Amino acid sequence: MAAELLREIIPLTKNDCFTIFSRTKDKFDFPLHYHEEFELNFIQNARNAQRIIGDHIEAIDDLELVLVGPNLQHGWFNHKCKSKEIKEITIQFHRDLFDEKFLNRNQMHFIKNLLERSLRGVLFSKETITAIEPRLFALLKKQGFDSVLELMSLLHDLSASRNMRILSDGAFSSLEAFSYGSRRIEKVMEYINLNFSKNITLSEAARIASMTDISFSRFFKARTGRTFIDTVNEIRLGQASRMLIDTTHNITEVGYKCGFNNISNFNRIFRKKKGCTPKEFRDAYNAYGTRSFI
Repeated sequence: MAAELLREIIPLTKNDCFTIFSRTKDKFDFPLHYHEEFELNFIQNARNAQRIIGDHIEAIDDLELVLVGPNLQHGWFNHKCKSKEIKEITIQFHRDLFDEKFLNRNQMHFIKNLLERSLRGVLFSKETITAIEPRLFALLKKQGFDSVLELMSLLHDLSASRNMRILSDGAFSSLEAFSYGSRRIEKVMEYINLNFSKNITLSEAARIASMTDISFSRFFKARTGRTFIDTVNEIRLGQASRMLIDTTHNITEVGYKCGFNNISNFNRIFRKKKGCTPKEFRDAYNAYGTRSFI
């Protein structure tokens, strides 16, 4: 039976807006964890350390800036990092710092989209990090209302930046849902999430959306940015990743339970998406996934 991930309790009171802290260290020693708050994490000089965000695992570069949403497990680990002077700045803020009505205002559109994307983890480009870095260090010295304004400004600039990457598979964190701006797409996504273990066809999805196959295929790609089959595979892989972490089912069982009727196909798609086999993923995740109760 899998133990719980560490649930970190952030020292924020209900009267605080956010917390920011910085440190210089020679190693990563905090276990895989999650918390209720949003977290913006900047890391410098830790090339070849390893990042785990949800079901995503990757070695990092010498500059790192990631926004992690509420209750998404995450952590950074030494892996092959040889640095003895790792710099880190972490900003954590309440999930309700910006309430829903505020986020629905026109001027908050980009920030709202960014916060929704962070439910899967967002990695910013090196160009963006280089531009933002001085402001992060400057924020350490700000106080009061000025610091709140600057945080909002930082989030807005990050939300409008180019080449950000979403890290974890969509199905891995089921705690929140995305809004696709379409009731048809929402109904189809609900159908996929409920039936990922079964045979799912584009024709059935098109029927649910009350559209022809061709029209639905184009509509789906325009609204989600992905093809229908890619989306189905992404949801299945997210479920498979969770099962690889949380259960002792063998690889074949996991593949079949997640809708992959051909295990070689499961291995091929998994490797293409994550850069490793399901077994390698399970081994790597468990190596760094220290479990404890709090």
